[in-house]
Amino acid sequence: MRPRKEDRPWPLNLPHLVPMPRGEAYTIDSPPWNAMVTHELARALEPVLERFARDAGFTRERPVEIHFEPGVVGHHQSGRAADIYQVQRKRLDVWKDEWDTAKHRDLAGAKRRNLGWRLYRALAHYGRWAQPPGMPVQLFGPWTREEGPHFEISERLLQAHRDHIHLAR
Repeated sequence: MRPRKEDRPWPLNLPHLVPMPRGEAYTIDSPPWNAMVTHELARALEPVLERFARDAGFTRERPVEIHFEPGVVGHHQSGRAADIYQVQRKRLDVWKDEWDTAKHRDLAGAKRRNLGWRLYRALAHYGRWAQPPGMPVQLFGPWTREEGPHFEISERLLQAHRDHIHLAR
């Protein structure tokens, strides 16, 4: 039987990578090796996650939980990318389904309550992500087609990111 991702040992010999640190109003609820990133990516992501958490009403006493899972291709191999799969213990594809249902009935309420959508919007508005030549901005997720920052994403790329948010610096 293969070991589960969460059972992986702490990676050794990766001095240029650090586990994504927790913030004041957010915590990382996944094992540290699920979000091994460069110092640059950690520094870029921390203020965006903090702003998202504070804007959503979370505090030091009651932080929002963010769950990363490791990626394996592209910028992930160098620690320049990270994948977020859950917010407050709910998977992003579930947040997206709830968004699609609620936005037609109560858009203002959906914008207030849907933490997945709020996180994607914060990343799109406050982050500065990589854009390799000939490639879209490196922020993909369930809301990419309707929220950008790169609307013309391929169907293959969109399907690969329907259940998580990928970002790279």
